[in-house]
Amino acid sequence: MDRRERIEDPVEGLRAALDGKQAEMWTALPGLVESFDPQAMTVAVQPAIQGMQENEAGKALAVNLPLLVDVPVVFPSGGGFTLTHPIKPGDACLVVFASRCIDGWWQSGGVAQAPDNRMHDLSDGFALVGPRARAKTLSPAVDTQRVQLRTDDGQAHVTMAPDYTILAKNPAAKVELSPGGDVTMEASTSINLTAPVVNIQANSLSMSGLGGGDSQASFTGSISSTGDQVAGGISQMGHRHGDTQPGSGTTGVPQ
Repeated sequence: MDRRERIEDPVEGLRAALDGKQAEMWTALPGLVESFDPQAMTVAVQPAIQGMQENEAGKALAVNLPLLVDVPVVFPSGGGFTLTHPIKPGDACLVVFASRCIDGWWQSGGVAQAPDNRMHDLSDGFALVGPRARAKTLSPAVDTQRVQLRTDDGQAHVTMAPDYTILAKNPAAKVELSPGGDVTMEASTSINLTAPVVNIQANSLSMSGLGGGDSQASFTGSISSTGDQVAGGISQMGHRHGDTQPGSGTTGVPQ
């Protein structure tokens, strides 16, 4: 028995009644994901705040709240686009409880009558995955100047800066778009292009080895051009041959 029930005070009695009613209303709770159904886009969630229950001796004991099942996951979406991400057991989430039964909407996806009169009930939650307890904050810390889509360890990310720089990076490669119009690509092993036709429009092309040294180019098949090619300072279109011989002889090396 609540001690306030022993007091002959109508205001205190009303306050006790309101407290009891408020205790039956659920608004939002942090929770931990138990399982994820990617087809139904729902999770099972263990609420991370315990409830209180009195035993037969009238002593209050902390108990786990029941597992919340078939909780719809909220992914950012709209206009025909959706941003999805994996959800794993142990991920933290915030479960927000609707003020009315959501079963009708859940079945049809449109405006529907509530089939039950329940309000602020544990059965009508939506899971927002991502809240972090102090003990599980990101390291390295959140970038305070740029927008990022990143791995938790920060080793891979897509970053957009206020000056319009866009950077995609992982431990072995990166692509950077500068605000001035330069596109820089780096890879620790190779950059591969695969297509039936690759078209390049440029006023000039240059190649050099890593560190500024010599580089090599190899082709399988034929090469054609409308202009000259120069190898070792010798023009392919304008060079002359010396040491020529009549008949079936061969020429000397190009000059």
